[in-house]
Amino acid sequence: MDTDYQKLQNKQINFFNQRRWDDVYYRVALLEKLKTSIETHEDEIIKALHKDLKKPPAEAYATELLVVYKELNTFIKKIKNWQKPTYKLPSLINFPSVDFIHHKAWGQVLIISPWNYPFQLAINPLIAALACGNTVILKPSEFSTHTCAILKKIIGLVFSEEIAQVCLGDAGVASKLLALKWDYIFFTGSVKVGKIVAEAAAKNLTPTTLELGGKNPCIVDSSAKLDIAAKRIVWGKFINAGQTCIAPDYLIVHENIKNQLVEKIIAEIKNFYGNQPNESPDFARIINLKHFQRLIQLFHHQENIRYGGKYNEDDLYISPTILISPDLNDEVMQQEIFGPILPILTFADQNELHHVLKNHPTPLSFYIFTENRYFSNQLLQKYKFGGAVLNDTIVHFINDRLPFGGVGNSGVGSYHGKHSFFTFTRKTSVVDRKTWLDIKVKYAPYAGKLDLLRRVKKWIT
Repeated sequence: MDTDYQKLQNKQINFFNQRRWDDVYYRVALLEKLKTSIETHEDEIIKALHKDLKKPPAEAYATELLVVYKELNTFIKKIKNWQKPTYKLPSLINFPSVDFIHHKAWGQVLIISPWNYPFQLAINPLIAALACGNTVILKPSEFSTHTCAILKKIIGLVFSEEIAQVCLGDAGVASKLLALKWDYIFFTGSVKVGKIVAEAAAKNLTPTTLELGGKNPCIVDSSAKLDIAAKRIVWGKFINAGQTCIAPDYLIVHENIKNQLVEKIIAEIKNFYGNQPNESPDFARIINLKHFQRLIQLFHHQENIRYGGKYNEDDLYISPTILISPDLNDEVMQQEIFGPILPILTFADQNELHHVLKNHPTPLSFYIFTENRYFSNQLLQKYKFGGAVLNDTIVHFINDRLPFGGVGNSGVGSYHGKHSFFTFTRKTSVVDRKTWLDIKVKYAPYAGKLDLLRRVKKWIT
């Protein structure tokens, strides 16, 4: 165990125990300072994201900065009211009393964030955790080195180490941090690493939120409006070069419209990125060589490449690629793709559709394009998933009034907006019994009280 991490953790524990972080007005003032600092460093953040992933500036601003500003504004405006006690109707048995729920900070929180949206997926949970009165140690992914540097810079300018600190380093650093005892752990990343985090947390019975991933299906029914479906599928799939945990992983298209839809998808790819996506300023790159090589192995041997299939190792470029009817046993259909490769399968009826969907239960996201509400309602009722969208992709992430999270292998817990407030606080029940009246029925001796209790039953059940 690294003693430096232990010392840093002890600093934060002492700070939290001294109740110096209880003042919500102080916390809001620091959130406002954080917002100002992010605004001041906008250009540096956008440049860092371009260096790490070649994210187009507009895409970086829309998917990283705007999301962060929205979360900051929400907590700055609402945390004062959210943290007030919530009063509940008291139990008749406890009369007279006043009952309420306190929303209390967990304490010291460890946040481990990923590389694909390295700014907003690190900052947003940190905003919520700090707003709720926790202290935070943030371990961002070492793969997005330039964004890590700007994260550390901004957090260091706004918060003291006693409140928030960024710890840089590889998986070894994460392991050392996980070996410490935490009050809460928030992890975003792969299912494989999520299980390691859950195992480490279980040793101390530490509560966790695990934001993971999975193979997100996108079902296109014969009634779907194909022009708009193609545009929205291409946008959701190929933004950030497909490195999005909620991107459509594969399509399942009704056999009657497959050819039409494929042609429209290809046309939209060209509309978005031109005939040479490698020359487009609007198409991102793969994060590193290891991930690049894994993706190439998923399609380079395929004989059913309908479009794309081009790549350049020096530039970490993989073109938008469409695979037609891969075998369900192929590796591309066995693992989450997390890249610009789109397999397209077909179905004729519900049995064939189920045959595909059952292979990857509990995806993070579930997409249906249809004008047939009976069809969509059947699917929504039948299958488990973290969140669903009808006739679009990935947009459920945008609405912070909706909880965002997975189920089963795609995650545990949820966050965004007020749901983040519930994640980073624990509910504490308080019953304030009054002393001006004391009903004796609960006290011994109990002689003659059984019949009275039986009569009370009808008032409380």
